[in-house]
Amino acid sequence: MRDDYAGYQHFKDAHHALCAAHLLRDLKGVHVADPDRQLWAEAMAQTLVFAHDAATKAVAAGQEHLDEQILAAIMARYRGAAAKGVTENTGRVGSAAKDGLKLARRFRDKPHMILRFATDLNVPWTNNQAERDVRPVKVQQRTSGGCWRTLDGIADFAVVISYLSTATKWGMDHAEVLQMLFTTGAWLPPGPEPTSSF
Repeated sequence: MRDDYAGYQHFKDAHHALCAAHLLRDLKGVHVADPDRQLWAEAMAQTLVFAHDAATKAVAAGQEHLDEQILAAIMARYRGAAAKGVTENTGRVGSAAKDGLKLARRFRDKPHMILRFATDLNVPWTNNQAERDVRPVKVQQRTSGGCWRTLDGIADFAVVISYLSTATKWGMDHAEVLQMLFTTGAWLPPGPEPTSSF
């Protein structure tokens, strides 16, 4: 799950998915810059939100896949909005048209990456969780003048942040797991259930 930075493409063995939060920001930027000519961007944003709602409901209902008719409707709306974006911006001049065409082509050329959250319900809609996990490191770096003093300091900071992030994902309180760390030992997430070899 990533943004559309081209440098990630060298990871050939990975199944790439584009973050919907990044895409929605890009769509909003294109639409706000030229609201009369970039209606396709608003339609595409609505399509992504509709697809997310459908995927969320399917997961909540215990389904492994979206209903075929719903997925077909999403794909039709998606392709229509992308085609309209390319058509509306081809041959036009100006930065709004250039940005609109570039974004419309991204949607036209990468539907498998953009809609992966709808075709594989195990894929999240955004990479916001990953960005939240990295944010404390960036904040610490910014407040320390842009650098770390020692490699040991970096390693210690990473261990503490990772420990707290994992605990949060398991519904544990930071104060509670830190108290456990210094009294009874580190909290660890539950391991897999033991399986019988028979």
